[in-house]
Amino acid sequence: MTAASRAPAAARARSFDRAAALYGASRPGYPEALYDAVEELAGLPLAGARVADVGAGTGIATGPMRARGARVIAVEPGDGMAAEFRRAHPGIPVVRGDGDRLPLADHGFDLLTYAQSWHWTHPEHSVPEVRRVLRPGGALALWWNDLDGAVPWIAEQDARIRELFSAMEATVRALPVGLEFTTREVRWSRRIPLEAHLANHSSHSAFLLLGEPGTSAFMDAERERLRPLFPDGTVEEQYVVTLSVACP
Repeated sequence: MTAASRAPAAARARSFDRAAALYGASRPGYPEALYDAVEELAGLPLAGARVADVGAGTGIATGPMRARGARVIAVEPGDGMAAEFRRAHPGIPVVRGDGDRLPLADHGFDLLTYAQSWHWTHPEHSVPEVRRVLRPGGALALWWNDLDGAVPWIAEQDARIRELFSAMEATVRALPVGLEFTTREVRWSRRIPLEAHLANHSSHSAFLLLGEPGTSAFMDAERERLRPLFPDGTVEEQYVVTLSVACP
């Protein structure tokens, strides 16, 4: 059993601080259609909305919401991620905290967003915090961006990753009980160099905890598997963003 396999969720969450630059450079963004869907399901435009992006990381979602006119603030617990956020988005405020203890005023926000970060919270704490911070009629938006397992080569790669980390404590993506969510899927794709695809995987917590030798060995094998599929060295990654919005 590897160290990564034994690592609890808290250790996985902290692992991103050691690789904030890799995370910021390698992780995919989100399509504009996602933000359209957030506005539709939340029943408010991002322009002018008071938004807190919780678990903001390096600002992959925060920046585009600011570009749409949101009055957005980032909440980020990690030193390394917060530093990378400030480097990438010097004009956006970032405060230190997490979803279980939001450093935000009561009823001060129209929208709380958790872009691939809700699963690091404990709902017995984070749900009351959501209700405290949102204004009446405000909305909570959670989303996860996953490679599309309906695509054969992606499904095969995912099976290899799951086999490698079969003993790892799973993160729980279940929606919190007591809130009524509307869920929508947004499909999109991007074309990137093969090396960028491998770097994206390397930025995930399981590989960060596995360490450089094990990660390099896995990625070397993936490179050889994928080269015949993408002989020009460009990989088309196909994604499904699962968005769930509630108005607590």
